[in-house]
Amino acid sequence: MFEPVIAPSGTLLGLLQRGRGDGTLHALAAPRTEALAALAHCVTGDPRRDWQVENRSLYYARLYLDLHGGLGEIEAHLFCAADVLEPEESRTGLALAVLGHLASYGREDALLLLRRYAATGTNWAWALDELALRDDDAGLRALAAPVLGRFPRTPEGDAELAATVRDAFEPRPWRLWAEDPREEVGARVRAAREQGSFDRWQRQLRPAGPRPGWSVRAILDWAQDGLERGTELYAPAARCLTAVATPEDRPLLVRTARTGPDGARCAALHHLAGSGDPEALDLIETAAGDPSRTVAEAAVAAFERMCGEAAIERARRWAHRPGALGASAARTLACRGTARDAGLVLGALRKAVREEGPDAAALYPLVDGAGRLGIACAAPVLRHIYRETAASQLRGRTARALAATDPSFASGFAVECLWDCEETTREIAALHAETGDARVAERLRRLAADPAEEDEVQSAVRSRFDPDAAAR
Repeated sequence: MFEPVIAPSGTLLGLLQRGRGDGTLHALAAPRTEALAALAHCVTGDPRRDWQVENRSLYYARLYLDLHGGLGEIEAHLFCAADVLEPEESRTGLALAVLGHLASYGREDALLLLRRYAATGTNWAWALDELALRDDDAGLRALAAPVLGRFPRTPEGDAELAATVRDAFEPRPWRLWAEDPREEVGARVRAAREQGSFDRWQRQLRPAGPRPGWSVRAILDWAQDGLERGTELYAPAARCLTAVATPEDRPLLVRTARTGPDGARCAALHHLAGSGDPEALDLIETAAGDPSRTVAEAAVAAFERMCGEAAIERARRWAHRPGALGASAARTLACRGTARDAGLVLGALRKAVREEGPDAAALYPLVDGAGRLGIACAAPVLRHIYRETAASQLRGRTARALAATDPSFASGFAVECLWDCEETTREIAALHAETGDARVAERLRRLAADPAEEDEVQSAVRSRFDPDAAAR
């Protein structure tokens, strides 16, 4: 899947792609045709940086309801030729999830589209999962024949069916079909369920993959062999070393962490860091400058496993360094430092935004640290991240940091956050949004009454209306 092209944050399309609350507010104020075109562009061209963890479906479904939008563009997207040529879940998953939410709100046209796609579409399993949560028994039973027809009555087809039943995210349709009196439906699904259970039992009895011998030397050799075969095994190898290493093995482990071959060296570094060995920090500092990228990255990862006071003190020394180790030290201080480290965390936050932009992965712990340490002078850069990032989860964490650092948050960004695509962001807004804004009280009441809203958000809303009831 190609990286999505995100429009500027000041445009209606850019706001909707980011899932910002202001996107909904601007869409409701814009000409309806323009708003629906931007909305369809988002639903049929998933704008999420990580479609597996970021939320957009409920956000877009609510806007379809508010705009009384038709589903023609979604239908064309689902049933075009690309459905066969590009079968990846990421192409149709968002559209199907939006239809699922619309069906739960009573949109019959969305339910019918889901049924049709489950019967004929490539990503039928996703549509079936949406229907499993929202359709009635009769609607699901009608899909038994077209779904089972996808699996030929051959050994290969039966094996594929068994694997599909075994791995189904929502089991309700398969349970209904197993009760079907027709031989070609009920008996076949029951046989597939039994085969799937047997396959799972076999996998548990015979775990795949090589396993190391139970000595320190054997584990180090296993880690090295894995790297030579193209598989990094130093993390599991370090866990194995924890189980078998004794004080007598320490000289071998220290020597390996200093000069051993890359795979074994990485495993030894991780083990010594995890056990808090007194030489671990010096070994990590040396390894972080190694020409081998594998060793350097493993050294930084090993440092991030350490949580003692010695690691914090070393992080204060390393935070000024360029490169990965300095950035890791700043992240460590953001997560576990004290108020004295605020300047280092703020400097790292500004540097990350300046050099890597508002979507950088390094920003997540630094934003959290700015909020945890209450760094008030971080508010301007946090507001910049909030406006510009295309990652809705980062925006939510930035909102939480702004709630702790920016006095204007309650009357500013917190208001729009009530319409945000991420439930954690809506929860923050429900706790902080200033009710002097006329839109806030009405939005809080709507969230409290919406059956699709998350429990945590509704609990936060109730705490605003009745603090004593929320505490019970």
